[in-house]
Amino acid sequence: MTFPISYLLFFSTLLTGTILSISSTSWFGAWLGLELNLLSFIPLITTKLCPFLAESAIKYFLIQALASTILIMSSSMQMYIPDLSYTLILLSLMIKLGAAPVHFWFPQVIEGLSWPQAFILLSIQKIAPMFLISYLTFTPLLTSIITSMALASSMIGALGGLNVMKLRKLMAFSSINHMSWMLIAMSINDMMWLVYFSFYFFISGSVTILLYTTQSYSISDILNQNKKGMIFNLLIPMSLLSLGGLPPFLGFIPKWIMIQLFSSNMMVFSLLVLLFSSLITLYFYLRLFTPMILLSFSSLSLTIKSPSPFPYSYIMIASSFINLFGIFSPIPFLL
Repeated sequence: MTFPISYLLFFSTLLTGTILSISSTSWFGAWLGLELNLLSFIPLITTKLCPFLAESAIKYFLIQALASTILIMSSSMQMYIPDLSYTLILLSLMIKLGAAPVHFWFPQVIEGLSWPQAFILLSIQKIAPMFLISYLTFTPLLTSIITSMALASSMIGALGGLNVMKLRKLMAFSSINHMSWMLIAMSINDMMWLVYFSFYFFISGSVTILLYTTQSYSISDILNQNKKGMIFNLLIPMSLLSLGGLPPFLGFIPKWIMIQLFSSNMMVFSLLVLLFSSLITLYFYLRLFTPMILLSFSSLSLTIKSPSPFPYSYIMIASSFINLFGIFSPIPFLL
C-alpha cells in the first residue's frame, strides 16, 4: 500500500497531539491533545475508499468521542467531587486505551485496518492515554481500580485470542494482554512500564513488518507455502514467540524485569495471574508455530520453492534476529 505525501502531515499532527497530551499541565490541555490525535488518525485510516476502512473509522471516532466527552465532563467536576471525577477520568482513558472490560471496540476496529494503520493503533495511539493514566496513581482507590482492570485485561487478552483465526484480531488481544503488565507496573514504578512499552513497541513492529511484507492477514495465509520461502517460515514464528515472551527471545527480557519487580513488592497474586495468562498466549502462538515447522519440512522433502523478493527484507531479517539474540544482553536492563 502506498501512502500520499499529505499523510506525513497527518502523522506529524498525530505525534504533536500525543506530545501535547503528555506534557500538558491541565486536563483541558490533555483533552485538546487527545482530540488532535484523534482527528489526525481518522485520515490515516481512510487511505482509500473501502467499506472496511470506513467502518473502522466510524467505530473508532464514535468510541473516542464518547471517551473524550466523559473526560471533559469529569474534569469539570474536579473541584466539587474529586473522587468521582478522577474515577471517571480514569474510565475514559481506559476506553481510549482499549483495556478490559471496556475493550469491546478494539478488536473490531483493528480488524478492518491495514498493517501499518494497525501498528499505529497498537503502539503510538497508546502512548498518551498510558502517560495520563500513570499520573492518576496518587490515591489507593485509583491504584486498586487500575490493578483490577489490568488483571481483567490479562485474562480477557489471553482467553479472547484462543479461537481467533484473523491475525490482526490476534494482535489486538495480544496487545490487551501486554497492557496488563504495563498497567500494574504503573502503580509500582513509572520507569518500568516505559521499559516494557519500549520492548513491546520494537517487537510488535517487527511482527507487523513481517506480516505486512508477506501480506498475511489470517492463519491460512501464514501456512500458505507459495507466498514465502524458508526464511519467512523461520522469522515469523521467531517474532511471534518473542512477542509471547518465551526465552531466549527479546520479549522475555521485559517480563523477566516485571517478575523481579513484582516479587520484590510481594505482589504474588498479580504475578500468578499475569504468568498464567502469558502461558495461554504462548499456546496460541505455538499453534501457529507448529504447523509452519511441519509444513516447512514437508515442502523441503517434496519441492523446494524459491523465496519471493520482498521489500524491507534487510530490516525484517535484522529486527527478527535481534528478537532471537536479545536474551544475551539483559544485564543493562536489570541494573
